Amino acid sequence: MNNLTIGRLARAAGVGVETVRYYQRRQLLPLPAAQGSAFRTYPATLVDRIRFIKRSQELGFSLDEIEALLQLEDGSDRAAIRELAADKLQHIRAKMADLARMEAALNHLIHECAATGQAQPCPIIAALAGAAETCGQVRRI
Repeated sequence: MNNLTIGRLARAAGVGVETVRYYQRRQLLPLPAAQGSAFRTYPATLVDRIRFIKRSQELGFSLDEIEALLQLEDGSDRAAIRELAADKLQHIRAKMADLARMEAALNHLIHECAATGQAQPCPIIAALAGAAETCGQVRRI
């Protein structure tokens, strides 16, 4: 694979042309210089760079974080790379803890809803409305 048009680059990397352009605007990909022809061409090595960006996004890294990773892509500053990854892991664990709390609250509300009679207000609706006395220990979700 030699140089590619933007369409071929996008297809080879499994993204759309607009994604390639967006990454260029974000300076995650270089904008190739015009070569005198009607089309700009891109080195085939950018396919791997786009795949790196997409895999990083799948792991939860933001484009700003990916930009920092790309600046470290030669792998020589492993401490900085580990720090970025550890920060992301800490953020993921915090999200998981929040999700576990939300799961417990919703599970409790579902059981309370099933246990209360039709004459009483629905505990789920009351909790979402922010009622102070909702379901005993369940915090607002």
